Amino acid sequence: MAQVAQCQDEKIRIGGILCWRNLVRLSLHDAPDRPGLAAEVFAALGRSGINVPFIVQITDCDCQAQIVFSVSASDAPAAFGILRSLQAQLGASDLAHEPEVAIVAIYGPDFRERAGIAGAMFASLRGVGINILAISTSISTVSCLLRQEDACDAVAVLEQSFILP
Repeated sequence: MAQVAQCQDEKIRIGGILCWRNLVRLSLHDAPDRPGLAAEVFAALGRSGINVPFIVQITDCDCQAQIVFSVSASDAPAAFGILRSLQAQLGASDLAHEPEVAIVAIYGPDFRERAGIAGAMFASLRGVGINILAISTSISTVSCLLRQEDACDAVAVLEQSFILP
């Protein structure tokens, strides 16, 4: 693993690092954007008892929605079946899935006031050759979806890159 090129004084304090393994990335592509699109997808998953720990939705310049999310590997067949059953109703052009992904996230109470946290995380992952498949943030968390095989190296480099409690 490459060494992180930061000295202790440059490191940012975070609250911790989280890692979820044994996930599958599911994607719904090119659905016409409209109110309630995400509600239909995630309400249907919820009614089936499927937890969704990671969600990203964007609307592109052609007003087409792209939704990427993750579910546990054990829920993936049911979740993909639900997406398939909704595909025509939603007008989605394509569905996709990628097994063996993980979420690695950093969190902390100062994220909304501290610039540079996301950039430092992404640079650390880049430094050890880890490709980020998707990114989701909140007021206190930066989460990255990546290949499961990279999860241990991601956690290790983040432990070196940040100050932990």
